[in-house]
Amino acid sequence: MRHPEAPRLDLVEDLHGHRVADPYRWLEDPADERTVTWAAAQDELAAQLLGSLPARPSFADRLTRLVHAGAVGIPVWRRGRAFSTRRDPGQEHAVLRVTEPDGSVRVLVDPIALDPAGTTTLDAWSPSWEGDRLAYQVSVGGDEESQLYVLDVATGQLLEGPIDRCRYSPVGWLPGGEELYYVRRLAPELVPAGEEQFHRRVWRHRVGADPDTDVLVHGEGSDPSTYFGARTSADGRWLVVSASVGTAPRDDVWLADLSGDAQLRPLQVGVDAQLTAWVARDGRLWLHSDRDAPRSRLAVADPADPASWTPEAWTEVIGQSDEGVLSDVALVDGPDGDLRVLAVHAVDATDRLSLWAGDGSGRLAEVTGLRPGSVSGVSAPPEGGTTAWVGYTDYATPPSVLRWDAADPAALTTHEQAPVDGDVPDLRVVEAHATSADGTPVHLFVLSAAGTPDTPRPTVLYGYGGFNVSLTPAYSAQALAWVAAGGVWVVANLRGGSEHGEEWHRAGMRERKQNVFDDFAAAAQHLIATGWTTPAQLAVMGGSNGGLLVGAMTTQHPDLVAAVVCSAPLLDMVRYELFGLGRTWNDEYGTAADAEELGWLLGYSPYHRVVEGTAYPAVLFTTFESDTRVDPLHARKLAAALQHATSAEAPIVLRRELSVGHGARAVSRTVGLAADQLAFLAAHTGLTPASPSDTEPPTGG
Repeated sequence: MRHPEAPRLDLVEDLHGHRVADPYRWLEDPADERTVTWAAAQDELAAQLLGSLPARPSFADRLTRLVHAGAVGIPVWRRGRAFSTRRDPGQEHAVLRVTEPDGSVRVLVDPIALDPAGTTTLDAWSPSWEGDRLAYQVSVGGDEESQLYVLDVATGQLLEGPIDRCRYSPVGWLPGGEELYYVRRLAPELVPAGEEQFHRRVWRHRVGADPDTDVLVHGEGSDPSTYFGARTSADGRWLVVSASVGTAPRDDVWLADLSGDAQLRPLQVGVDAQLTAWVARDGRLWLHSDRDAPRSRLAVADPADPASWTPEAWTEVIGQSDEGVLSDVALVDGPDGDLRVLAVHAVDATDRLSLWAGDGSGRLAEVTGLRPGSVSGVSAPPEGGTTAWVGYTDYATPPSVLRWDAADPAALTTHEQAPVDGDVPDLRVVEAHATSADGTPVHLFVLSAAGTPDTPRPTVLYGYGGFNVSLTPAYSAQALAWVAAGGVWVVANLRGGSEHGEEWHRAGMRERKQNVFDDFAAAAQHLIATGWTTPAQLAVMGGSNGGLLVGAMTTQHPDLVAAVVCSAPLLDMVRYELFGLGRTWNDEYGTAADAEELGWLLGYSPYHRVVEGTAYPAVLFTTFESDTRVDPLHARKLAAALQHATSAEAPIVLRRELSVGHGARAVSRTVGLAADQLAFLAAHTGLTPASPSDTEPPTGG
């Protein structure tokens, strides 16, 4: 295969005593004529190669059915109204609905109605405490530059908007729905050039007023990359403001009594720990924290008594578990009206539910009716009640909602089931553990079709390993399509995630980042050694931080895998902070501005680990040109480097996509991307799927 030519610069810089070559620096500029010409040649190569893959029509057919299974979001309750999202088969995006107390359902926000082209996405939403107003945020073309709107729930009338610069903005309503707290960036002309994506502040806003008249609440003098949270109590008395610099696993938190002087007083400042705080209907300050408890605990204090805010004075409600990680809670009432806590713990990346006494006297019951899978959240009306709603998914169940009631605390019933096409294969899920280079056990979920022979088969190994993200069982059309075609799909729970708490996260960040790559390599070696697959049949796949993961796998263990899908990746770890939101991640990775930390980064940076004359596996890079989180330049640079260096015949392909970004996208776009990715992996691992239409009767729905 002839890859497009890419000029190599003789550019070598001395960085803290390291000689660092960067021959494709020019590919950082998308407007450079050389980049434009090179990218057009890459587009032509990708279209020719991907369009001719024999398995693509079969995967597209099956993915269309599986993706259209639908999804249902967990409801948020306000005074008898339930707000939730739902996507039905045939819909490109989920719609936001309200269910009235009489059971009638209305659509409040439909992204397709706003933009028939399908490039508008619903980023976030928050109903007022009374449920009569809704703040929601949308963005266009994948840029995630959220604009804030407010509408009247009863009439659907737009009350204001758009308010710009609201990316990643929480909304904390005050009672009455006339005012809210939110987060907005400073105007571009007020910040240094190149820092327009930063400099957030917390504001108090009156609905319908000019945002330029908003009252500044907090944020002056903060680090430019700080993210803020704002949360109010239902009675309007208390405001909690939180701050974290970039994605650092630590929070500063303040509490203000709005009925008094409204001064923000420090609840936790300068502490290396995470804390979520809120004042609930019982008047107590609830504290969910990993402070001195890396698997997290739940405690209470008195919001009116600062002396009770120190951890030594907290009253513990749910202590740290010996093995499970406390991830979410909902306050519910018992049959006698006593306050209880419905809690979610993750054990080896599988969620479990249990019921606890609100006074801290201990566990009351296990919810045994929960199947092995993932809880996306638990929700209960803020005014109280004996019922809670549980978001649930597993490898064969699309996101759905279960109902829990105090009358039968061990049981769950179906509240709203996402539609299923009937095309879901009968899954066999095996849990296993690989042993990493330093002896650490690494948990694996191994998915295959029930009844398939236990012989080596084409296998996809998927991972992420960063930013405290846990890979628990979840419905994946891509995984199901691969399994239905006869392959094996494996999810690895690597260090850097939250599967075992904050210690597990920190064991895979900064100077310990190589642990993540060692865990992934150990998972691959385990699958080969135990007969699931062979190096010629093994592929790896990951996106974003997971793109860094598979980029490192490609450059550190090129002989271990046959094919790679590397999507929206970070790959030049020396210069990642200079683009997009890169500077917000330096607590996770380290910074090239520091001599020691540059050494960490150079130790694994995929772009800097390419060795000329190496037989690299087949690699498909997929990028999104509107991505404002991870700049597509990373994939361009490593694609060029691998195309130049590889001694193998396997292709190195760059697939670019316009008008989409890092996050949400239309369903049809999802199908097209996933079909290309799976067909590419199939071609290079020997998987030959049959078309669903050739082997199965037609299904309805």
